[in-house]
Amino acid sequence: MDFSAALPTFVITLREGVEAALVVGIVLACLKKAKAQKLNIWVYAGIVVGILTSALVGLLFSWGIQALNNTYPQYSSVIEPLLEAVFAGIAIALLSWMLIWMTQQAKSLKGEIEGNVTSAIKQGNNQAWGIFGLILFAVLREGFETVVFILAKFQQGIIPALGALSGLAGAAGIGVLLFKWGVKINIRQFFQVMGVLLLLIVAGLVVGGLGDLDRATAALAQINRESEGLCFYYEHFTREHSCILGSMVWNLSGILPDDKFPGLLLKALLGYHDKIYLVQAVGYLLFLLAIGTIYFRSLVVPIQGNRSPAISKN
Repeated sequence: MDFSAALPTFVITLREGVEAALVVGIVLACLKKAKAQKLNIWVYAGIVVGILTSALVGLLFSWGIQALNNTYPQYSSVIEPLLEAVFAGIAIALLSWMLIWMTQQAKSLKGEIEGNVTSAIKQGNNQAWGIFGLILFAVLREGFETVVFILAKFQQGIIPALGALSGLAGAAGIGVLLFKWGVKINIRQFFQVMGVLLLLIVAGLVVGGLGDLDRATAALAQINRESEGLCFYYEHFTREHSCILGSMVWNLSGILPDDKFPGLLLKALLGYHDKIYLVQAVGYLLFLLAIGTIYFRSLVVPIQGNRSPAISKN
């Protein structure tokens, strides 16, 4: 069994999970300081409901995909790659936004959470729901991003989901080390390293998503002759049957195939593909240039906010 498909989802859920764990840990610390530990149960309830809701969203999407394939079996060769391309686009947008937002907001994260907890405690009878909603939103945000990423790779079966569960377990372990046992971890450096990995993974998703869109368009052109015009490049300029991606600019399938080790590992972690067409190459470079520039610029901004308990930034 090939477990390489679990690596990207492991990285994403580990990073996202640690972010959620920081929120949970700060909330618990604030409740302890305010002597409102009776509300801890609502924190744990928010975690459980957030995880279950994220899983339910994934199941609903999966059932919807299966229903489409069953309803239009003649277009199954179009529906599957098209949905992969759509989910890839959504995942690219969500993960890019999360990567940049989290880096830019890191300096004020603790203060904002403490302010929200204080407001929730002052709400009287609604304080429990305020805490519950704060945690639920934090978990759902990370969970939904992960679910969309997994669905963008649903052709790979259950393996990405196993990677997601492993990353979630790892994030929970880091949360316990930070806030329960008081272990000091350079959390800023952790996010920087994971951010670079995530940047490369999402850049690879750009290449994969464009490839899925190309497959869907080519399949539609073969099924419906009226759609042949969509494949303006198909069979006219290349033997590799590129439909909308232009000519091939990269072919290392004979030297470093992406379905065998170590190409398999490079594909999982760095977005490597043994065959890349012109549009994919341009998309990959533009993504790294645009999102990468914003991300690395945000890293050089000094973080001056309060530090979370048991977290070292030195």
